[in-house]
Amino acid sequence: MTKQWLIIRPQVLPISWKSDRRVPGVLLILTLITLVAMVISVGYGEYQIAPLDVVKTLLGLPTTNGDYAFIINTLRLPRTIVAFLVGGGMAIAGTITQGITRNPLAAPGIIGVNAGATLAAVTLLVLLPNAPISLLPFAAFVGALTVALLIYLLAWQEGSSPVRLILVGIGFNLIAGALTNLMITFGEINNVSQALVWLAGSVYGRGWSQVLALIPWIGIFGAIAFYLARELNTLNLGDEVARGLGSRVEWQRGLLLLTSVALAGSSVATAGAVGFVGLMAPHIGRQLVGASHEGLLPVAAMMGGMLVVCADLLGRVMFAPLELPCGIITAVVGAPYFVYLLIKNR
Repeated sequence: MTKQWLIIRPQVLPISWKSDRRVPGVLLILTLITLVAMVISVGYGEYQIAPLDVVKTLLGLPTTNGDYAFIINTLRLPRTIVAFLVGGGMAIAGTITQGITRNPLAAPGIIGVNAGATLAAVTLLVLLPNAPISLLPFAAFVGALTVALLIYLLAWQEGSSPVRLILVGIGFNLIAGALTNLMITFGEINNVSQALVWLAGSVYGRGWSQVLALIPWIGIFGAIAFYLARELNTLNLGDEVARGLGSRVEWQRGLLLLTSVALAGSSVATAGAVGFVGLMAPHIGRQLVGASHEGLLPVAAMMGGMLVVCADLLGRVMFAPLELPCGIITAVVGAPYFVYLLIKNR
């Protein structure tokens, strides 16, 4: 396979213009692992259900207990599906962010996009507690989009340099985080407690309404991301080379940034601040199938979904009957992983 070499300081990554031959096999393995994790997750709880009974219930086959259908289909299955969709959305957003900034340490949670979504959502929860919950995804999207636009405008200097995007984004991440803490400090206790649970990052209590609200965001913008995979490869070659190949660099970077914002904002709005998934999943996917985004995007999406599903399951198992939010689990794993990447990339 013909490969071109892309230098990402200080990392060197191979880019192939066709999807790696390993992609179908890796996707199949990840899908099987994810399905097993989802079956175990659906069956685990105060009322234990054997994996075989879970599968039978999902397939509509008769089981030994008629209550299984209600427990699985109404209480547990939507929570697991939300976890998968959130993980997939964050992973795609992270892959795009790393691609347009040409930086392996970039992610929506690091350059301020997630912080903007978090600030908007917390503001809605604290100041307008009686507002319909259906407004939360739109508020988070508006917050993420506002921060992304400000980052893009302030990073503009005869073009949007990837380095300036990252530096300005880190600044906005700190500002949005400080404003979020300010909202929590001066908010009413009842409203703040709800916001704090949401800030930890959790899929607890998520139902079919959240699944139906999230699917259009992940489906539409995920499809746009896959469609623009080749343009993302071109941008990775550098702005000058991309322009030489006929790419409209700023238009493509802006569209990809908007796609990343929509995916990250909708995911954060649904499950809260589940951190580091957008950083870890693209890196793991790159190790498995290489850097070509035609194959990397679906692999990273599946990896992100699997990570959040497993994190949610571990959060319920580790200290049962107490339950840890999945965001805490991903942070415990992701923070050392981020330090490892910093050391590896100096």
